[in-house]
Amino acid sequence: MGVMSDTALDFDVVDVFADEPFAGNQLAVVHGAGELPDDALLALAREFNFSETTFPAEPVGDRYRVRIFTPGGEVPFAGHPTLGTAWVLRERGLVSGDQLVQCCAAGEVDVRFDGGGVELGAVPRDLCGPVAPAVARALLADLGLGPDDLAGEVWLAGAGLTFVHLPVTDDAVSRARPSLRPVSEYAGDLPDCADPVDGINLHSVAPGDPLDIHARVFVPGLDVAEDPATGSAAVGLGMALVAAGRLPRGGEYLIRQGFEIGRPSRLRGRVDAVGGAATRCFVAGLVHPVARGTIRRP
Repeated sequence: MGVMSDTALDFDVVDVFADEPFAGNQLAVVHGAGELPDDALLALAREFNFSETTFPAEPVGDRYRVRIFTPGGEVPFAGHPTLGTAWVLRERGLVSGDQLVQCCAAGEVDVRFDGGGVELGAVPRDLCGPVAPAVARALLADLGLGPDDLAGEVWLAGAGLTFVHLPVTDDAVSRARPSLRPVSEYAGDLPDCADPVDGINLHSVAPGDPLDIHARVFVPGLDVAEDPATGSAAVGLGMALVAAGRLPRGGEYLIRQGFEIGRPSRLRGRVDAVGGAATRCFVAGLVHPVARGTIRRP
């Protein structure tokens, strides 16, 4: 494995959180790029122009370090890049265990292989809210929605990348339009969080065991108008569901995402909770290979 020549890098493309290839969220995994400067890594991410591209280092045992870039810049943590990168490294024979540890800018993330799926486990980091009603109404307006579409408390939550979790009626999820306003512009009106906040997880919740979630995720501040499947948002959603009383003792939830943009995705989330507070968050899904090749070194 590694660099094919002095001017080219190996890469894999996989579809994550997909029931079949050519669905879910696309991910490019570029090998042997660890010594490139940040502007070169960003150039590669923009060339693929997926919501994320990862740059893993050579694993040491069953541990590996990875950097994650969107077309707009680096992020400390993301869900589908975590699952997809682990799957690619294992498929290439660079790791062999059923349990791995990914080291990223947000810290260590556990990754587990179970049958045909991959699951990450993360420690909750940010939980802030509920958001003031006036701010919730402004966020809804950015998405072309009105106050009557709101269906519960709005929380900020995440495990390395924090999202605004905006609950609405199910028909409002489909009616929403992508916002062009970065969430960072609301910084003075939102509760203070430790991690970056620049995405909206618009979602509806239907009762059941597990809960049925219909979600759309918008990250305009990182040049991702709408994300097909967002594991980091799914992780934070578990925390928000506990805080809002939807899963006070923890539990499971299934997320449908990406259908409105032709990239149907399914994510399986679960959250552990003690005393009405989330203690650990998990999200799982399938990974499908779609391409392998080389790309010119910037």
